[in-house]
Amino acid sequence: MDFSGWEKLSLVDYDDNITTTLFMAGCPFRCPWCHNSSLVLEPGKVGHIPWSEIMDYLSKRKNVLDAVCVTGGEPTMMPDLLDKLADIKSLGYKIKLDTNGSDPVQLRVAVEQGLVDYVAMDIKNCEARYAETVGVKNLNFAPVKESFTYLLTSPVRYEFRTTLVEEFHTKEDIETLGKMIRGAKVLYLQEFIDNKNCIAQGFHTVPKEKALLYRAILLKYVERCELRGYD
Repeated sequence: MDFSGWEKLSLVDYDDNITTTLFMAGCPFRCPWCHNSSLVLEPGKVGHIPWSEIMDYLSKRKNVLDAVCVTGGEPTMMPDLLDKLADIKSLGYKIKLDTNGSDPVQLRVAVEQGLVDYVAMDIKNCEARYAETVGVKNLNFAPVKESFTYLLTSPVRYEFRTTLVEEFHTKEDIETLGKMIRGAKVLYLQEFIDNKNCIAQGFHTVPKEKALLYRAILLKYVERCELRGYD
């Protein structure tokens, strides 16, 4: 399975690493506030990048690039994800995997085979509002829970991240979310910015003052909580 998007140079996707970022098309979720609507809703129409082209690029830039970020959509839906990660690793790159946690098996194997160096997992909301927040009726929450529970005690570096949307996150939701991931090393609260590429329209940014209140609540449960995207 091929990637469908590619940002060849990024300075913001993985710490201070000079990174190239690969986007996989397709996702089991339909978060209405998601910015990557074309990748999620029309994965067959966004084109494909030959793997040989990507590997050739990576091979030639081993002295320039530090890392590869694999994101989506949802990259754990790729049936050959582990093979691709192994190919990247063979060139000596660090790898960051972005995931929504919907496939804990792929996640666990990637970590335990040493194929990823950092995992960024989205924690969309507290369990009671997860289905609503990800736009999937009758969502099976168990895989998501298995994924974040695994990361809490796994050897890999990780971050959790929650994109704050006024219509989906209340003080009570945030409190419950904090209890759900109690003991997490780090959680980033990300600012939502509405734009025309969202799956649905009409959602609103959580003001910084309220985001700071949410941060204070979460610091009762996680070691570190930071705002991301807010000025």
